[in-house]
Amino acid sequence: MPQTDNFGEIALLLGLAAILGAAGQKLHQPLIIMFLAVGILAGPSGLGIIESYSQIELLAHIGIALLLFIVGLRLDITLIRTIGPVALATGLGQIVVTSIIGFVIALVLGMPVVSSVYVAVALTFSSTIIIVKLLSDKKEIDSLHGQIAVGFLIVQDIAAIIALIVLTTFRPQTAADHSVFVTSVIIAGKGLLFFTCIGVLMRLVLPRLLKKLAQSPETLLLFAVAWAVFLAAVSELLGFSKEVGAFAAGVSLASTEYRDAVSARLSSLRDFLLLFFFIDLGARLEWSTVGAQLASSAIFSLYVLIGNPLIMLTIMSVMGYRRRTSFLAGLTVAQISEFSLILAAMGVTLGHISEETRGLITLVGVVTIFVSTYMILYSGTLYRLLADPLKLFERKNPYRQTADNVAPKTASTEVILFGLGNYGGGLAEHLLERKKNFIGVDFDPSALDRWRRQGVPVLYGDLGDPDLYEQLPLDKTRWVVSAIRSRELNLTLLGLLKQRGYTGKVALTAVNEQEAGQYEKRGVPVVFRPFRDAAEQAVDALTQAMEIFKSNVNWPIAFSEIRLRPGSDFAGKTIRTIPLQSETGTFILAVSRAGRVHYEPGPDFQVYPGDRLVVMGTPDQLRRAETLLNHIPEPETGPEMDFVMDELQIDGASPEAGKTLADLQFRSKYNVTVVGICRGDLKITSPGPNEKLITGDRLIVIGTSNAVGQLTHKEPPK
Repeated sequence: MPQTDNFGEIALLLGLAAILGAAGQKLHQPLIIMFLAVGILAGPSGLGIIESYSQIELLAHIGIALLLFIVGLRLDITLIRTIGPVALATGLGQIVVTSIIGFVIALVLGMPVVSSVYVAVALTFSSTIIIVKLLSDKKEIDSLHGQIAVGFLIVQDIAAIIALIVLTTFRPQTAADHSVFVTSVIIAGKGLLFFTCIGVLMRLVLPRLLKKLAQSPETLLLFAVAWAVFLAAVSELLGFSKEVGAFAAGVSLASTEYRDAVSARLSSLRDFLLLFFFIDLGARLEWSTVGAQLASSAIFSLYVLIGNPLIMLTIMSVMGYRRRTSFLAGLTVAQISEFSLILAAMGVTLGHISEETRGLITLVGVVTIFVSTYMILYSGTLYRLLADPLKLFERKNPYRQTADNVAPKTASTEVILFGLGNYGGGLAEHLLERKKNFIGVDFDPSALDRWRRQGVPVLYGDLGDPDLYEQLPLDKTRWVVSAIRSRELNLTLLGLLKQRGYTGKVALTAVNEQEAGQYEKRGVPVVFRPFRDAAEQAVDALTQAMEIFKSNVNWPIAFSEIRLRPGSDFAGKTIRTIPLQSETGTFILAVSRAGRVHYEPGPDFQVYPGDRLVVMGTPDQLRRAETLLNHIPEPETGPEMDFVMDELQIDGASPEAGKTLADLQFRSKYNVTVVGICRGDLKITSPGPNEKLITGDRLIVIGTSNAVGQLTHKEPPK
């Protein structure tokens, strides 16, 4: 390809990257793997597209500089102080143990000492970018194992930066002129001067400069890139690596209020430029030596995929965590990271290791990233398969989680609620308002703490964890409710409840109508549709606003659509009995019910639960109106106030046997309604008046507790 056609070469590479990136998305693989594949395919061992190595290498260096810059941005000094003993112990413990065992394996395989050190260190780092992405996609980033994983990944990132700085001390060109001691002193002096200057700028210049530049987001972004590349260049001039300078540039901005904005805007640019680093890495792989390295790469890959999680399991077990938390956190270290590949590339540049060693580390990276991605995606299934053997990694008293997993001792529980996030938290608030007795279950420690402070009994746990159900009072619970929007987890819940012999009712949350239909086919009596319900309410509110507000009227007043909740003081009452105007200064303009809008309802108009009242007033008045309308009184406890469903058995001695429902007149005589008949395996819904009852039938009747209790000869429930 002509030298002048660099643009066409880059265009071909980007086209290949887009195609393989789409394939990787289908395979649930990180882009790192697919970018390496682009380099291999486009390199001399493949299609031979790449000739402009210098241009690609330049873009790769800028991408690495931005990667280290963003890592530095996220390492706020205050965050480092609060990483905590768990992250430090697991992070440092895994680094030390993994590197020692990896070093021994490399020596046994006959590798030179320096190459063994590089390989051992490369095996210790896991990819923060990949792990955070996978955990976020699985909505596990806020779980206990997710928080622990992020903590020790930060420790690993810091260790990687330190390793890069230490390597700078052993540059061959400086070592040739001076002793190691003199070289170290010179490097230390230059480093002290370099970081002192950065510290002064952090203190006196950068905050004011960023405040001015932030008036234009584009200028702020341009400055961030220029600052990262500039300090990377200065660092290289002083004898350090470019990576050290870029990292220092990030740390210098980490304590400012603009770090999140800069980090978010640069992430896409970083990912784009890192494409060229991985393409360059894949293209430079010496495939002539790959055959000889297959055995070694397989051994190291198995060590990372199996050994690293076992090391983490052991450390966390000693620290008092349950085997499930330890296992899920351990899976996140079952691969090596982009830092490992950067470390290998620097080792080649410094002349410490050969291209063969870099190729070995790259092969291990490809295998472990590829396999570990599926291990993390299917971590729940893996845990269920390995739950029994993993008991070896759990202390008799896993004290760090025992307190969170002791079910409250109550005579009965009305609801077990899985999921205390946005939607589940809303359900919990309304259950509290209605004085319902429930237990909350979540894997987010911060959510558990929030509800525990309100006096709600909560347990730490994951819906897909079979061991969790041993802690739940399923035999004393009427309803199990899942606010989790995951078809896989909800179906798992149904299966585990069936295994435990749960006989109560289940309510699940569906993302769409297809999912809701699947739940209903499995006999789930209540299916929540939060997106559909929210959309319907939003459109109702918008429609009302469009009809009420005219474009030529500008008046400082607000309208609100308030849904009347079941149990409200005013449910079933007339508008004249609602003291809205006297107590809040608002009044009702319209009532929306079942798709029909009743404008200017009169004083004798009755409102019912589910009605949407269009109320006018100031924003403050409307808030008070919503509080008034949806105040729920203390529940009345008399049996005549409860509405229940029960069974009536028809045996040989029952006077009802042989008669029709019309003959028995349940509604007029007993004030109950027959809504179904169970006749063996046959279920008759909405039976007609001419349905004749036979011995063995079980009638499903509904009515007040008092009426149903008298009919079935039972005491009304307390």
